[in-house]
Amino acid sequence: MPKENAVSIQIPAAELKKMLDAFKIIESVLRPYLIALTPEERKQLPKMSDKTVPFVEKTLDYAKSNPQFAPSYMSIPELKIDIDAVYTLTQLARPIDQLREGLGDTMMLAGSEAYIAALAYYNSVKQAAKMNVPGARAIYDDLSKRFPGRPKLDTSKAAIQS
Repeated sequence: MPKENAVSIQIPAAELKKMLDAFKIIESVLRPYLIALTPEERKQLPKMSDKTVPFVEKTLDYAKSNPQFAPSYMSIPELKIDIDAVYTLTQLARPIDQLREGLGDTMMLAGSEAYIAALAYYNSVKQAAKMNVPGARAIYDDLSKRFPGRPKLDTSKAAIQS
């Protein structure tokens, strides 16, 4: 049963250029403040999350009011700078995350619709090839090479392996 076409998007080239230019501006302004971690570094770092934010905030409050308990290797002003950086970067990350989610959902739906249509065409050509409709066999042979289905098991090898 054909499904309603939920996505029909054509972004004009001028609009796409505006968006890409805006991303370049954001990237160039933000780049000096960003750090790149390796996957191993990401794995090894303790992570601050929603559950640990109150602990970190309260620790900063205590460290400012009772600095005598801070270890000599710890900088209270640097702790404040790091917390402020998290708050600032979160303000940037949230709308980007929402945008990324919207882009991902839209790409997934558009891709799904395209794949469903391609499968419908492929199956139609497959049936036409079975019925020896002129021109269908060449299209079917070409598409069947690219179809991401499972490879057919060679029965002679299957009998040997059993």
